[in-house]
Amino acid sequence: MVKHLHIIGICGTAMAGIAALAQESGWRVTGSDAGIYPPMSDFLAARAIPVVEGFRPDNLHPVPDLVIVGNAISRGNPELEALLDSGLPYLSAPEWLHAHVLQGRHPVVVTGTHGKTTTTSLLARVWEEAGWQPGFLIGGIPLDFEVSARAPQGPWVMVEGDEYDTAFYDKRPKFLHYRPRTLILHNLEYDHADIYPDLEAIRVQFRLLLRTVPAAGVVLANGDDPEIEALLAHAHSRVIRYGLEGAHPFTARLEQEDGQVWTLLREGRPLFSVRWGCTGRHNVMNGLAVAAAALFHGMDPLRIRDGLAAFQGVARRLQLRFEIQGVAVYDDFAHHPTAIQTTLQGLRASVGEARIWAILEPRSNTMRRRIHQERLAPALELADRVILARPAARGLDAAELLDVDAVAHRINRARPLSGQESCAVVVAGATDTLEYLQERLRPGDRVVVMSNGGFDGIHERLRVMLVSRGG
Repeated sequence: MVKHLHIIGICGTAMAGIAALAQESGWRVTGSDAGIYPPMSDFLAARAIPVVEGFRPDNLHPVPDLVIVGNAISRGNPELEALLDSGLPYLSAPEWLHAHVLQGRHPVVVTGTHGKTTTTSLLARVWEEAGWQPGFLIGGIPLDFEVSARAPQGPWVMVEGDEYDTAFYDKRPKFLHYRPRTLILHNLEYDHADIYPDLEAIRVQFRLLLRTVPAAGVVLANGDDPEIEALLAHAHSRVIRYGLEGAHPFTARLEQEDGQVWTLLREGRPLFSVRWGCTGRHNVMNGLAVAAAALFHGMDPLRIRDGLAAFQGVARRLQLRFEIQGVAVYDDFAHHPTAIQTTLQGLRASVGEARIWAILEPRSNTMRRRIHQERLAPALELADRVILARPAARGLDAAELLDVDAVAHRINRARPLSGQESCAVVVAGATDTLEYLQERLRPGDRVVVMSNGGFDGIHERLRVMLVSRGG
């Protein structure tokens, strides 16, 4: 008999991925959410997974066998309250994933403040190239697969190990549920200010994660990151370091400054060279972590090289959306100063002297606060022009909210322009951004829109503006 799984909050990238995994495993899946829109609405519709707009008690009829509660769902939600009153069994998404997909298999879990989505996508691509038929759950859309999740055909499952909390009743990080046999520790900085009071609180969770790796497992660790190095004292399994600095077992030599050609070194000896479409040292680090993991598990080096070279990237990670009238527009998820800086460094190395516009919508809980204010201006100064949207308060008072005027002022002091133009300006939102760009964009410009949301459909509106302006 086919069992019925209902998912409250189904339209997030990871939750839609769980829905697909459950369907592939034989469940009949339904779901509900608020604000249903592409691409996840299209993803679910293509799989004929029914989704109801809005949270209501009657969404639990017919009565499901099991309910998954998304981590964005809080007490007071009418559908959740009806679930709790009903006594029906429920789980968080990570609990379901462990019980129904990861148990008895080999989870390869990627953790860190930056690079998780790209590195997990790279793992899936390289394992696929080797014919190892991995399953995966990724918090983004890898362009090689065009889906965020796939059921495994063998022992391997690649999982993006998110440090964000699990559910309304479980405030531990998601990654503590995954029980990795191979763990990648990529980097560690302060983030998620809405749930972690300081960096030490995040360190504690990573120490607990290391306790879950069996002695027969392996930890691939970024040896260039002092925070990661400090964590390794808590490991109970083998540790293998990778990095671009220092004498690590796995390192890389950049053959081009933009990172599009690099050579993998094992114990200081060249093993193979990679020519790929990714840019920046940060992406070389992503590739290096994947190569180290694959080599440890005995994969043919030429398969690893071919998988890395074939990688198409991830949606919203410096993704070129279009080029019109000589203006290239990129979509980037960057929502932390380090991610902003590495993204702009990689793009600068790739485009040379071309003028780069950085358009930032501070939208995440951390980015809307003043926590990283002092680091934001230096990160954005790598662009030739900067547009900062005012952050929405959403419960923050003025003293807590990111002071975008101060950030712009600091950039303008560091990057003064002649005439009446300013390097950095502050706008109210997407509409003002488009008005500002209308007469200023010119052929050869590179425009990077940085937001972890949709920013009021700015990409499509930019497309329309450029097409109409060209006519």
